[in-house]
Amino acid sequence: MKIYIKNEMIKFILVGFFNTGHYYIWYLLFSELFQLHYIISHWVAFLLSMIGSFFLNTYFTYNTKPSWRKFLRFPLTYLVNILASTSALYILTEYFRVDPKLGALLASGFAIPFTFILSGKILKSKKRDKNET
Repeated sequence: MKIYIKNEMIKFILVGFFNTGHYYIWYLLFSELFQLHYIISHWVAFLLSMIGSFFLNTYFTYNTKPSWRKFLRFPLTYLVNILASTSALYILTEYFRVDPKLGALLASGFAIPFTFILSGKILKSKKRDKNET
């Protein structure tokens, strides 16, 4: 059975839910199993999940082909996200004494609208991608 979803925002949200779970598994692995500091665990998990997000958003959300140019530009979409989520995680953990495991989940949702807009601009870009793969 093939499910067809036309709306990019719905696809982006679905990828976001998957990606949040992906991020959180990595976060728990680094913070709990390897006992890394919660901020270091957050950054490493964020970077790993961003790679997965690139491919999911390229193929599923925006129905485009990946290219090196897009791959190298894609982290720009997450710059606002990583700054906002890291700040939120730090504030929740240090000032509000929220457990870092819960804080990581709460902090991950702050910059989603900005990420959606920027990733659409980058991943749907046709400029100079014809010769790049």
